[in-house]
Amino acid sequence: MEESEAIARLKAGDIGGLEPLVRTYQVRAIRAAFLICHDRALAEDIVQSAFVRAYERIAQFDATRSFGPWFLQSVVHDALKAAARQGRTSPLDWDGADDERLPLIDPGPTPEEQLEAAETHAAIGAALARLSPEQRAAIVLRYYAGLSESEMTARLRAPPGTVKWRLHAARQRVRTLLPGWLSPSVHREP
Repeated sequence: MEESEAIARLKAGDIGGLEPLVRTYQVRAIRAAFLICHDRALAEDIVQSAFVRAYERIAQFDATRSFGPWFLQSVVHDALKAAARQGRTSPLDWDGADDERLPLIDPGPTPEEQLEAAETHAAIGAALARLSPEQRAAIVLRYYAGLSESEMTARLRAPPGTVKWRLHAARQRVRTLLPGWLSPSVHREP
């Protein structure tokens, strides 16, 4: 079933239209929420609630647009609220070794590629964990959800300068936190 057909079914009150959208966006949404709140169980709860809310508010959705960015923006917003409400911060020494905290990773075709991807993922995860939730949200929306800065401005309901600053500050901070083998020409923090 195509996305447009699923949306039409939802708008007609048929909850069965939600199933193809869940299949398409669930893993991606959980990853996005996890990148912000760093708690897999919380990320799963956020996404489940977001799907229910999407069903309840589908009348507000503009069917001429793609469902993914609209839905992921809702997930990111809820993850930010959850991180702020819970005061959740990731420990500075997070290395990605705790299986319960790892997002779903697509395995590479060879063990070497899997190891390299896991090391890269852990390094990026550790760097993202040291960002504020707002900076993590900027990174997720720009590089994971693929939104432009103007779309981010609208979704985050923040002035363009604030969005640009958060994105710039987050990129700069991540560069300083990545290990040398990922970004060898940048000064490192201790």
